[in-house]
Amino acid sequence: MARDERATLLEVYQALPEEQFQSLKFLLEGRVPAGVLLPASRPELCRILLQRFPGNSLRVTAGILQQLGRLDLIQRFQLPLEEQIPEETPRELNGVTPKVRGDPTSGCRPGGIPAPPVNPRRLTEKDLMQVAQRLGKEWQEVGILHLGLERSRLEQIQEENPGNPVLWNFEMLREWRRRERHEATASQLRSCLEPARLDPGILDFLQSLQGN
Repeated sequence: MARDERATLLEVYQALPEEQFQSLKFLLEGRVPAGVLLPASRPELCRILLQRFPGNSLRVTAGILQQLGRLDLIQRFQLPLEEQIPEETPRELNGVTPKVRGDPTSGCRPGGIPAPPVNPRRLTEKDLMQVAQRLGKEWQEVGILHLGLERSRLEQIQEENPGNPVLWNFEMLREWRRRERHEATASQLRSCLEPARLDPGILDFLQSLQGN
């Protein structure tokens, strides 16, 4: 086990603000059990990753940092990146039955108002995290009024991620994306959020993703 690997991991984790460190642990849950991750301090998380991903812990960490938008840390510590597998390819759209617009769970607006044309590129978790970091405190209002989510689900998200507003926003957006499936695009989310009182930077960010 390389000593440099441990030292670099610890430096990376110490460079993260507490909120982003908790977000990093949350995004690791697919690879490490939540019961091990949640109580872990920065040095303990280094030990966990070194044990579970010997020789590969820096690459795993870099992949999570990329989702968090911390490319600066990847460059600063010269972390190796995993080969990125596209979340979806256009071929995966074949054979998928489009949702009926009359379905009350379809789209983001009540009353059957049609959503904008589908952009082939579905929003990634990195995209959602960047939007989540810009959302304000009125996240439940956004979720209920503009994304069409149930209040009970939003309260559950809050209970599962105590004291971390960014993760509340992120999980809310993931819930919306799960529902929208292939229609969860930048243009669709922008259309949903336009009527809300939000940081204009969110709409600008989503606008920049359209057509990518």
